[in-house]
Parts: sequence; structure tokens; C-alpha cells
Amino acid sequence: MTVIEAILLFLSGVLTGMINAVAGGGTFLSFGALTLVGIPPVVANATSSITQFPGYITSTLAYWNDFKAFWRGAIALAVASVIGSLLGAWILLQLDNPQFRSLVPWLLLAATALFAAGPYLKPKPKPGQEAAVGGVFGFLMQAVTAVYGGFFGAGMGVMMLATLGLSQNGDYHRLNALKNMLATVIAAVAIVVFVWGGVVAWPQAIVMIPGVALGGWSGVWVARRVPQKYMRWVVIAVGLLLAVYYFWR
Repeated sequence: MTVIEAILLFLSGVLTGMINAVAGGGTFLSFGALTLVGIPPVVANATSSITQFPGYITSTLAYWNDFKAFWRGAIALAVASVIGSLLGAWILLQLDNPQFRSLVPWLLLAATALFAAGPYLKPKPKPGQEAAVGGVFGFLMQAVTAVYGGFFGAGMGVMMLATLGLSQNGDYHRLNALKNMLATVIAAVAIVVFVWGGVVAWPQAIVMIPGVALGGWSGVWVARRVPQKYMRWVVIAVGLLLAVYYFWR
């Protein structure tokens, strides 16, 4: 890793943290930056998951008090997340880099479309309705979402918020709290599998993690000054450009 590559990865980490804090979708940048510096797609995907993990933890802690209302049901969904994430990460490890590379542009297009549709997929607030979390349908929906999260992850938050809105009760903020907690579980399981499988580029991850943390903190400042719709368009543009790049390669 050259000095220029390290600077590129750090700056992409900063932008990733900012975009995640303002609009979500920063995984597009972290994954893209890792592949541009020559990291194989499977390793780039696994390493990107690790760089996002600290942000998932801090987002979950910010909602910690909300879990008192539905922690029992959340445990059941966490179990579904563990099962699905294990399966998704295991499937990724079964693919070699050429196989995964052939899937990447299609995955990027799907994730970009999902991200673009995000505002229309968010559950409508239900003021005054108590959160009722769990259920067989919710368990199955979460397991399917977790398979995708363990396998690729880009757009996972938008997908999960949409499926939780279909299967769970409660207002938007409680569902968002649940989404953050389950994303942490999915990422943690996937990271264990990726580390065990030896597909993590640690030097690159160590360079990016401080950048992501800095970007997440400064993203609050950006969120107060830059309209979210502009940040969303940046993410969509990056996703489409990366998809075209991988189709061309």
C-alpha cells in the first residue's frame, strides 16, 4: 500500500462516515475505494464490512433506551439475523473472486435502486402505537434480509427498514433503533466469518476505520448544512458509476 493509496482510503473512509451519517449508503464508497486500489472484490467486500462496524455500534448505543420497550422480541430477530448473516457470509466465501466480480455490477445496480427508492419504502409513523416486535413472519423476513447483509451489505439498512415496516409495529424511530441493532448483529457475525476465512485486508481496514469514525462525527455538521437529497444523489451517482465500471471491466 503506497502513501497515495493510504490517503485515498482514509479520505474515502471520511466520506463514507459522512454519507452514512447524513443519508446512508456509504458502503458504496468504501467498497469502491478498496477495489480501485487493487483489493480483490471478495476481500474488498469483507474489509468494507469491518470498516462500517464502529458506526453501527455508535448508532445502536444512541438508541439504547428505546430497546427497553421491545428487547424480548428484538432477541428473536437478532437470532434470525445471526442465522441469515452466517449463511450469507458463508455463501460469499464459497465464491472465488472472478465469480463474485461477475455478480458485483448487478448487486450494485440492485442496491442503488433500493437506495434510490428508500424514501418511498420507509414505514409511515404510527404515533401512539406501542412497538410489538417479533413474530414468525418478522423472523423469516429478517432472516432473508440478513442473508443479503452477510453476503454483500450495500443498501442493507434501507432494505431492513422496509421489511421491518411490513412485519413489525411501532413508530419510525423505534423501527430505526431496531434496524441499527440488527445491522450491528449482522455485521458482527459476518466479520467473524470473514476473519475466520482469512479474507480481510487488515492494513487497508486500519487506515480506513479512523476516517470512517471522523466522517461519522463530522457528518452531523454536514447534515445541518447540506440538504440530504443532495447527499443521496451523490450516493446514487457513485453506485451507478461503480456498476458501469464493473460491467466495463
